[in-house]
Amino acid sequence: MQSDIELDDYNDFADIRVLSVPADLAGTRLDAALAKILPDFSRSRLTTWIKDGRVWVDDATALPKTKLWGGETLKVDVQPDPNEVAFEAEDIELDVLYEDATIIIINKPAGLVVHPGSGNWSGTLLNALLFHYPELRQIPRAGIVHRLDKETSGLMVVARTLQAQVHLVNQLQERSVKRHYLAVASGLIHADGTVDAPIGRHPKDRVKMAVVRSGKPSITHYHILERFNAYTLIECRLETGRTHQIRVHMAHIKHPLAADPVYGVAPKMDTSNEVRMALEELNRQALHARKLSLVHPESGKTMTWKAAVPFDLEQLIGTLRADVGLSQDDFDDDDEGEDDHDCELIYVRE
Repeated sequence: MQSDIELDDYNDFADIRVLSVPADLAGTRLDAALAKILPDFSRSRLTTWIKDGRVWVDDATALPKTKLWGGETLKVDVQPDPNEVAFEAEDIELDVLYEDATIIIINKPAGLVVHPGSGNWSGTLLNALLFHYPELRQIPRAGIVHRLDKETSGLMVVARTLQAQVHLVNQLQERSVKRHYLAVASGLIHADGTVDAPIGRHPKDRVKMAVVRSGKPSITHYHILERFNAYTLIECRLETGRTHQIRVHMAHIKHPLAADPVYGVAPKMDTSNEVRMALEELNRQALHARKLSLVHPESGKTMTWKAAVPFDLEQLIGTLRADVGLSQDDFDDDDEGEDDHDCELIYVRE
């Protein structure tokens, strides 16, 4: 069995267990023998370590089904329990736009996973929150009440108290939290519209979501801001908050988000080289959670936050404008004429 992991790579690691296979385990498979020698670890964890090349039999990697005959030397690179690592505090920089004793408003960068999970057990927003706000260890999910996809940037609210978390969850369920996203969609969209289509796990590709009859109710409103050559700048407003909702809904109506690696399409053949390069440099779905409105859990006041468009998405939009002969001077940041009366509006780094 070949492995990219060499034993010498672990000289600086503390937990390499060196074991001798007892004679009474002769004829036993490696995975079964390890389960008896190291009973503190589940058989599934041990099998995973074997498959990952973290177990050596006489300094050679092996398969779970490898037979042992007694007397062999086993070396096991013991890995920490992902569930324990998931809730470790990590010194990860956060862009905090607003905070008080009740809530925190964060501008999440693209590339940051929100919550630990398969393949991302550390380096997440949750780990960062536990470092900067240790008291959040007492709150379920460190106060996180909603998510953004890893490669989606923008605004999120985090609760600092259990009461605030319950209040915010109720607002989300009642659809009173307003979330506005800036997105670049493929193709020319001719009119504003609404996608009301249930979303669930894709029937064939379990990594993806899709519009399916058995899915949960999902509603996305979209509004045209600008049209370019083969792309449209839109604002999306969510009524519901399903996984990949905007990405799935826009793909469902044949206008997937630009540069979306999962639901997107390749640029058309007549797309200019400048636009192609901008899409490659973006290297993520063109989606940014630009505006967030909610009722403050303690004061009862409606508050709204806005975050500036991140540089990579701004560059793409600028390139699309230049591609149709427009310049940035032709536009001003008037928030597209949105009506924000009767709420406290907090402009952030505009």
